[in-house]
Amino acid sequence: MANEQHFQTFERARLYFDLRDPAEAARILKPLADEQPGNRDVVELLARAYFHSAQLSRAEETFRRLVELDPCNAWAHEALARTLERRSRPAEAEPFRKLALAMGGKTTL
Repeated sequence: MANEQHFQTFERARLYFDLRDPAEAARILKPLADEQPGNRDVVELLARAYFHSAQLSRAEETFRRLVELDPCNAWAHEALARTLERRSRPAEAEPFRKLALAMGGKTTL
């Protein structure tokens, strides 16, 4: 039952994200991410929701968690670099961007 509830919660959050309400998506996802800290799909959508709702400190923290969970994910490195750049920290972003490019990745948030 819990798995079905988690799935429904995730899908509801994705719907809000797709409807361009990332703040509401983040509000819905935060408890789920706390409960399932190793769930990459949840962590990724939460990070994207924070990024798109300009909660950049939270986005940075969550993208860092995603990079820890999936260190070979070029997209996660690129997203973290973009978040750091938006926080006016381009020098800190550069290693993540270089790593993302070396892995052959670059996609949109």
